[in-house]
Amino acid sequence: MPDEITVHSPATIANIVCGFDILGFALENPCDILTIRKTASRGVSILNRDDFGLPTVPENNVIGAALLALLNEVPENIGFEVESTKMIMPGSGIGSSAASAAGSVVAANHLLDLRFTKHDLARFAMVGEAVASGVQHADNIAPGIYGGITLIRSLYPLDIVPVSAPPLYVTVIHPLIEVKTSYARGILKKEIPMADAVTQWGNIAGLVVGLMRGDYDLISRSLVDVVAEPLRSKLIPGFDQLRKKSIEAGALGGGIAGSGPSVFMLSKDEATAKAVESAMSAVYLKTAIDFHTYVTTINNEGVKILNIHPEN
Repeated sequence: MPDEITVHSPATIANIVCGFDILGFALENPCDILTIRKTASRGVSILNRDDFGLPTVPENNVIGAALLALLNEVPENIGFEVESTKMIMPGSGIGSSAASAAGSVVAANHLLDLRFTKHDLARFAMVGEAVASGVQHADNIAPGIYGGITLIRSLYPLDIVPVSAPPLYVTVIHPLIEVKTSYARGILKKEIPMADAVTQWGNIAGLVVGLMRGDYDLISRSLVDVVAEPLRSKLIPGFDQLRKKSIEAGALGGGIAGSGPSVFMLSKDEATAKAVESAMSAVYLKTAIDFHTYVTTINNEGVKILNIHPEN
């Protein structure tokens, strides 16, 4: 078995507009870099190679909590040392905490000769996610581990279903503002009118069928959220203009990435995705808000192995 491994762990987008807490996909870019080594003593140590000031006490760190959950099911007297370089800004809405949790358990599993299944790894990583968000959820974790687009059919018991999809390009704009996940969840209604629920169910089913059939028109028609977006979009300056100008530039549709503040749009080809990037940038250049943009594709592999160093 190897004793050191380096991985790229991808950003992810949860919800995919109408699929609140149940749909997500992995991005080719950006991604975090994690190097994990086996140690001869029980426990986890963390070294951050970035300036985000994340905690290094394992129980208070997404990486540490996920790896401790994994070690609870490892009988050997071993531990892990982790170097983390985050390229996905915490609080961006594109799965920064999930990248840490998913990347760490996938890497550790390679150091353990792949003894755990992807389903197991998702269970461990969800423990890490709970450190960041306060609840265990898998809509970012699952695509990071499985790759591509995933459906969380159930959390208890955990049931993850990969969803096939046609080629899709993704444009993301990340306004450098803060939207706390706890607040974004807290403003949601506790009850949904039946008419809205039926509309949402139809859109979720239409989106999944459209993805599996490669039906871009059906995908576009289904990218509508009547539950979370009407409330959460108020937290993102210029959201309505972002969507309007993106659709005019040729996007299939899109919406809030996770709980925000990032906004994503899907397109059929790279040229359109870049035109959407220009349209989104033009909206924010009229504001005093700094922002980042990404044009990328769906990552069908998930966490990627960069280097494996065998035991001496």
